[in-house]
Amino acid sequence: MSLVLGIDPGTAATGYGVVRRASDSSVSLVECGVIRTSTSEPLQVRIREIYDAVFALIGRHEPDAVSVETVFQGKNAQSALKLGHARGAILLAAAHHEVMIAEYAPRQIKKAVTGTGNATKDQVGFMVQQQLKLKKIPTPADAADGVAAALCHCMVGSVLT
Repeated sequence: MSLVLGIDPGTAATGYGVVRRASDSSVSLVECGVIRTSTSEPLQVRIREIYDAVFALIGRHEPDAVSVETVFQGKNAQSALKLGHARGAILLAAAHHEVMIAEYAPRQIKKAVTGTGNATKDQVGFMVQQQLKLKKIPTPADAADGVAAALCHCMVGSVLT
């Protein structure tokens, strides 16, 4: 049995999901949610809040791995830079707990969970619900994306590690 914490980084909303993978390879949801920061706060305060929340999540669940979505190479360099800061806080929290870190591109996560790298957020949420046999799709979408990152590691990570 292993626990994986999946994280969809963001400076305003960081989605996360903790899944348990049993010895028979079945996967179940332990917890999911969103770490929210106030856009009115300075960036350094928001980054610290993300670090503190992820550090606490890792301490509470003691996952075997943290699966983090990589930075999307979009058109807005400033957004990518801020996202990189959030990812740095997440990676540092995992490093302080000495937890294995796995990084996956957004398309890789979508492909692992839905079968296509071009899936929409709605499709990702639906497939997370289906794969984990949940009564409803995890909300908001950032939480479903965090769960998807954890599921991706459960599916792909064992092949890579």
